[in-house]
Amino acid sequence: MQIAIVTVSDRASSGEYEDLSGPAIEGWLKETVVSPYEIVRRVIPDGVASVRDTLIALCDQEGVDLILTTGGTGPSPRDETPEAMREVLVKELPGFGEQLRRASLEQTPTAILSRQTAGTRGKTLIINLPGKPSSIRFSLDTIFAAVPYCLDLIGAGRIETDPAKIKAFRPPV
Repeated sequence: MQIAIVTVSDRASSGEYEDLSGPAIEGWLKETVVSPYEIVRRVIPDGVASVRDTLIALCDQEGVDLILTTGGTGPSPRDETPEAMREVLVKELPGFGEQLRRASLEQTPTAILSRQTAGTRGKTLIINLPGKPSSIRFSLDTIFAAVPYCLDLIGAGRIETDPAKIKAFRPPV
């Protein structure tokens, strides 16, 4: 099982500031995922081409099972992660973004500005997360119960969670 964390940020990729969102995702995974996995990290600039090319390489060449992106999903001109996703995905799973926005709206009215989405390419599930480190935990807590079963359905690696943290849903056999 390989999980890629892709931080999309002009400033973090140029070294202008430290990436805090990627480590926040990795910390959450360490607390929640109990099956063995390997982390693949990328910090890339904003933009359709950089995001698209990175995601395609992670899916098609490296064969990662799960990609969690952070950043590039707001309304500012350089936020183009959703546009890149449209060029990468074979099947969009809009329920992830819908659930993230619905739950986030209970916390902040600006959640309506988010454009997170998710979908699959081959045997890889890709999920866009917000760029704020403080939103990472809340977002993953909100949607991750569906991730293990989705990975099963697309033929990706199997992932198990600590049920005390996140009770993964799998239908009874």
